[in-house]
Amino acid sequence: MLDHCGEIMLTAFFTGLGLYVSTSIDNLIVLTVIFGSTPRSARWSVYWGDLLGAIILVVACLLCAFALGLIPQPWLLGLLGLIPIVLGIRLLVVKDADDEAQVANEMKKKRHVLLNVALITVTTCGADNVGIYVPLFTQTSRSQLGPLLTGLFVMLTIFCWLGYRLATMPHLTGLLKRYGSHMTAVVYIVLGCAVLWESGTITHFL
Repeated sequence: MLDHCGEIMLTAFFTGLGLYVSTSIDNLIVLTVIFGSTPRSARWSVYWGDLLGAIILVVACLLCAFALGLIPQPWLLGLLGLIPIVLGIRLLVVKDADDEAQVANEMKKKRHVLLNVALITVTTCGADNVGIYVPLFTQTSRSQLGPLLTGLFVMLTIFCWLGYRLATMPHLTGLLKRYGSHMTAVVYIVLGCAVLWESGTITHFL
């Protein structure tokens, strides 16, 4: 039976899994397009490129979270939870830009596949990931950070595998395109509300 510390670590790990899923449904479609247009021999370069892009984004978000962590009042930090809520509402009311054309153009450029994929990951996921990761990281303790990031990168690996498999199943990709943004929007709003609640922002104004 897990002790309290073990439960916290396990919760952080599963939070990392859920965090990646919530911010990367659209990226799964992008990965499917990339795998569909990349030679089989280069599939590992796609994985390492996606990993590199994700590391760049995570490091940037951690630096932002550290800087914001200098703010002494937790309820003020909790206001960052409004960012995921706004992103979620935007996804519900505004049609997402078509990333497939951008992906196709980037993959045609004469760079190594790894660099192409890393740049695609940063440009297509950057804004949303910063808006979601930073508020959550500001509410995460140092002891929870390791398991959370482990869960995040485990799910990245799973998503890369799914993208590779989905490249051969276009009907499933169509379902993701149709409903993925709505699923993502709901998760964004829930995450934002959780940050507002856990930081004490809501109770501060009640």
